[in-house]
Amino acid sequence: MEIDSKLGTLYIVGTPIGNLEDMTFRAVRILQEVDAIAAEDTRHTGKLLHHFQIKTPQISYHEHNRQQRIPELVNRLVEGAAIALVTDAGMPGISDPGYELVKACLENGIGVVPIPGPSACITAISAAGLPASRFTFEGFLPAKGKERQQQLQGLKGETRAMVLYESPHRLLKTLRDLEKILGGSRALVLGRELTKLHEEFWRGTIAEAVAHYGDNCQPKGEFTLVIDGGDCATPVFSEESLKAALQTAIAQGLTRSEATRQLAEETELPRRQIYQLAIGLDEQNAEDL
Repeated sequence: MEIDSKLGTLYIVGTPIGNLEDMTFRAVRILQEVDAIAAEDTRHTGKLLHHFQIKTPQISYHEHNRQQRIPELVNRLVEGAAIALVTDAGMPGISDPGYELVKACLENGIGVVPIPGPSACITAISAAGLPASRFTFEGFLPAKGKERQQQLQGLKGETRAMVLYESPHRLLKTLRDLEKILGGSRALVLGRELTKLHEEFWRGTIAEAVAHYGDNCQPKGEFTLVIDGGDCATPVFSEESLKAALQTAIAQGLTRSEATRQLAEETELPRRQIYQLAIGLDEQNAEDL
């Protein structure tokens, strides 16, 4: 739908992730000029507004009330209001509420204007010292269950740098899961309390991070993890090595089908390809199946 200039405007305003001096002049001006500020936490944003002497009224907009608030905000924008969307820190829509409201505005012909600001993801990458001309942002991993394991497994073959957000009470669990899936030798940088008074960067391998945070007291503050991408080289498996692996698995008591499935998972080769090799083994091995 085309943007209607007669309608109001939604401003997506980036706010500091810690240090208030990172607030831009443009962001301050917009927050002063709009009719209302839709804030994730009005108490938290209230402190920011007080610091910059901004008197604009707030309305709460967060994960738990967004379905109720979206029609209300859209109606005000249709009537010509200018509204700024902010979160507790960083850019709205990046692991924070925002996407649904922006989508609703665009569907109703309401203009959306981004006001760039700090981002923990970009801040961490800039100081990580790891190759990150290409990277993937994963945000917060699911807390538990099948969805968490699927997302972690999806990172196994990722060759780009990876960025995760994590809370202090789940940090060690995530590090242990990363060690299990990606291996302990992968380079890792953890940024803690970025731009704040106690900002800290820890650098090492995933295994070293597990040992460091496992031996220390409960981590404090919010963490941004930057993980080095994996080796982009694709391993080449010869037919002889695959047959030898199958023979070893079968000798250990696996059936032909079980050996095929296991080797296909380990090599990430098509199961059908492995099975054709399995049925082509010598007659003695075939009898053992």
